[in-house]
Amino acid sequence: MIRINNIEMGIDEPFHNINDKVRKILGNSEFTGLRLVKKSIDARRKSNVHYICSVDVTIKNSNEEKLAAKLKNRNISVVSPEKYIFPNVTHSSDFRPIIIGTGPAGLFCGLMLAKHGFRPIILERGKCVEERRMDIEAFYNNRILNTNSNIQFGEGGAGTFSDGKLTTGIKDIRIITVLNEFVNYGAPEEILYLAKPHIGTDNLQRVVKNIRNDIIKMGGEVRFNSRVCDLIIENGSIRGVKVENRISGEIYELYSDKVVLATGHSGRDTFEMLNRCGVEMVQKPFSVGVRIEHPQIEISKQMYGDFHKKLPPADYKLSAHLENGRSIYTFCMCPGGYVMGSASEVNSVVTNGMSNYKRDGENANSAVLVGVNPSDLGSDNPLAGIEFQRSIERKAFEVGGNNYNAPITLVGDFLKKRPSTGIGSVMPTYRPNVTPCDISEVFPSFVTDTLRLGLKEFDRKLKGFAMNDAVLTAAETRSSSPVRLVRDSETMQLNIKGLFSAGEGGGHAGGITSSAVDGIKCAERVAELIKNEE
Repeated sequence: MIRINNIEMGIDEPFHNINDKVRKILGNSEFTGLRLVKKSIDARRKSNVHYICSVDVTIKNSNEEKLAAKLKNRNISVVSPEKYIFPNVTHSSDFRPIIIGTGPAGLFCGLMLAKHGFRPIILERGKCVEERRMDIEAFYNNRILNTNSNIQFGEGGAGTFSDGKLTTGIKDIRIITVLNEFVNYGAPEEILYLAKPHIGTDNLQRVVKNIRNDIIKMGGEVRFNSRVCDLIIENGSIRGVKVENRISGEIYELYSDKVVLATGHSGRDTFEMLNRCGVEMVQKPFSVGVRIEHPQIEISKQMYGDFHKKLPPADYKLSAHLENGRSIYTFCMCPGGYVMGSASEVNSVVTNGMSNYKRDGENANSAVLVGVNPSDLGSDNPLAGIEFQRSIERKAFEVGGNNYNAPITLVGDFLKKRPSTGIGSVMPTYRPNVTPCDISEVFPSFVTDTLRLGLKEFDRKLKGFAMNDAVLTAAETRSSSPVRLVRDSETMQLNIKGLFSAGEGGGHAGGITSSAVDGIKCAERVAELIKNEE
């Protein structure tokens, strides 16, 4: 198969024109099939914004390697499709693997094990996605926070109520498996070729439900409202878990010699329990900051010029190393999205971003984050990062009015070091509501100082980023886990035999795709270990 990169297509050009372009590139060699493998927007010149495509073609009656060598085109290469293969293992043990958490790592670990006959039991402290949505709405409408069913906790994990971004910096053969499975369960097929694929929270909720139902059909089990409150350990090996039923209050024991921790980055009580049980963990760098909101149309104009009317809402990604020695970057940019109240603990304010598939909201938002190093924490306790996050979230609750309103400051006021007393041309989207004030009160000084420097730097890179009426909403604290569970690189086991760690919560991944890939890897290790034991 021959891959052709860097095929330029006009914004309004019919896609079938690509066939003629491919023929021309191949010197009129006949091809029997064409598959789009990548499509991105090239907006480097605002006078000529266009698509860049890569395609795979099969050449008819020709030696593809000889043809590629003859054409001497650096955009042409011969590729062999890689196929992911799960270990060929059958399961005969009486113990069924237990997976804790239904985020991307837990779901994909469970899905792969279920596909190969392992009948996993998946425990989720929160509710199914349908009921979870109702609890989130109750929080927004009535300020009633369910600490086990919210933006952070429940089926699908924190990513379910996000933009559903599938971009990742990792290279792994399992990525195409993750994308194909998402499509199989209801995601749009375009995620297979778009350079910046996203599902959207509206689609993702349906996809997550479909994956759960299929795991059950294949013999697996998903137990909601089931919080793991302790581990059962004997002679350095896992033997099971203690589970609290959040409805009845009953605590029961569930036995297995293979347990996968896929708990996400916000399971703070779980980290405390693991620490108490002797699971090895260390501090890791993380980030805190704010959500910034701009009019989406202004971002699109800056990115695409006059072509913005013909293109999807634009995104951006910015970063800088600043004169004070700190780093700052944007994260989880949500075109046409909303800022969400994302607390999982009472008397705390946490923000996150969300977009539906169409990204048709009035505002663009993204996190603007300042790096926090273990040296900033003033403690060698592995859970010190959690306390650092918690102190900011509680301060945000207090500054916002002690009612789950989020504190906001307009960028113009923030840069002039004064509180905001009202809202300008950008209407905040945060729910339940907002309180104009001085968000500098929420953070340590090194965070606010870095935010001010960073906003000015980003404005030089993207004109209008520091517009006076742009809204800063505090506090964004859950972009990643402040803890890393120390695991063996080969087996993915922790210091307790049979206890595995996967995904964001353990500090092993960042984002939906990399977490799902990590979950698949963990399923492989579980299967291989069972094979070696039987």
